[in-house]
Amino acid sequence: MKVIVIGGGIMGAGTAYHLARKGAKVLVIERADKGRATSAGAGIICPWLDRECSDAFYQLAYRAAAYYNELVPALAEDGELDISYRKTGAMLLSSDADTLDKAEVLLRSRAGAAPDVGTISRLTPKQAQGLFPALNNEMSALHVSGGARLNGRLLAESFERASIRHGAAWQRGHADLIREGERITAVSVDGETISCDAVVVAAGAWAPELLQPLGVPLAVQPQRGQIVHLSLPGVQTSSWPVLLPAENDNYLLAFDDSRVVVGATRETGSGFDYRITADGIRDVLTEALRVAPGLAGATLLETRVGFRPMSSTSGPLLGPAPNLGGLFIANGMGATGLTLGAFSTKLLAAQILGEPASPLIEPFKI
Repeated sequence: MKVIVIGGGIMGAGTAYHLARKGAKVLVIERADKGRATSAGAGIICPWLDRECSDAFYQLAYRAAAYYNELVPALAEDGELDISYRKTGAMLLSSDADTLDKAEVLLRSRAGAAPDVGTISRLTPKQAQGLFPALNNEMSALHVSGGARLNGRLLAESFERASIRHGAAWQRGHADLIREGERITAVSVDGETISCDAVVVAAGAWAPELLQPLGVPLAVQPQRGQIVHLSLPGVQTSSWPVLLPAENDNYLLAFDDSRVVVGATRETGSGFDYRITADGIRDVLTEALRVAPGLAGATLLETRVGFRPMSSTSGPLLGPAPNLGGLFIANGMGATGLTLGAFSTKLLAAQILGEPASPLIEPFKI
């Protein structure tokens, strides 16, 4: 079976990797748009603390988190040894005991079916600061030892290289879909027509413009995220846990090179506005320093802008396009692409190759 994948972020690269491992002939068309969510976003794997998601979303998310236990060794067998995945633990932070009490009840109710949660602990401000020294000394925490982080850029690059080792081809260019009757039969890449059995549109926030000429509406819009990278020279940050303030959607996470990532704005309705704004950076840094005032002397390394593909349901869009054969969609991950993406693309690849749709992604069909 010949499959063309449009888009080389987590969703496209992951789909290509899983298809190629199953023996499909795969061609990935990547336009490399500036602002791709995969290249900008931070990788936080801790779905068990999500207090507002639907049951269907959570069922997919906690299995997606567990899938990294399988994926990391599989990529290592393909020669990909570093996606910066590490179970550093995660802390839900609040100075309000009642907030943490409610979160702990929910977390413990989920732990039985999700052993990857690990150990659940309540930490005093002093104990929490012992794990993340820059932390505000007035914040208590609910600690989850199974929380993890990874580097989205490294994961996408690993998927690309591993897919090539399994026979996939990658091509840079602009793609347009070719329709014959009620089926997609080919893709035009910069004027060259390439026939195929199926096409996967994994073009993130740019997917609607690709599908619009076919009369296929996709309720996805770009949501700008501005993310700040800080450095603490000489400080060993590799084991610092992910920080998740209970009052909002901001976060802080640390990597191996004395780097701390803080973010992020969620600017719905931004369109493709690539600017880094004073207001956005003020909001990110104000919240970061409220949570971790010890970062005040950190070096500002860089600011990244990415456009999350946000669906109208705020949930993923996965599966075949309705009323148009040979076309599959992998989109709508919003801020959860690095949690859901790898596992979702495994399930989607199986469906593309003719296996029954997994009940885990069936609720998210187009």
